[in-house]
Amino acid sequence: MRPNESTADRSIRGILAVVLAGIAAFSGLATVWQVVLYVVAAILAVTAVVGFCPLYKLVNFSSRK
Repeated sequence: MRPNESTADRSIRGILAVVLAGIAAFSGLATVWQVVLYVVAAILAVTAVVGFCPLYKLVNFSSRK
């Protein structure tokens, strides 16, 4: 697995993961929507840390120079 995300892409994913987890934790959303937000936040956080996005690989895209 070669990294296929740029530094900016990884930063945006990390910030978005924190925001989504915060929305899930502190909003009055139904439990199902909280779980969905937590799952999406976890996926974004993992891909930000690892630097590899399987969806990018599937469509043969890389934001890394």
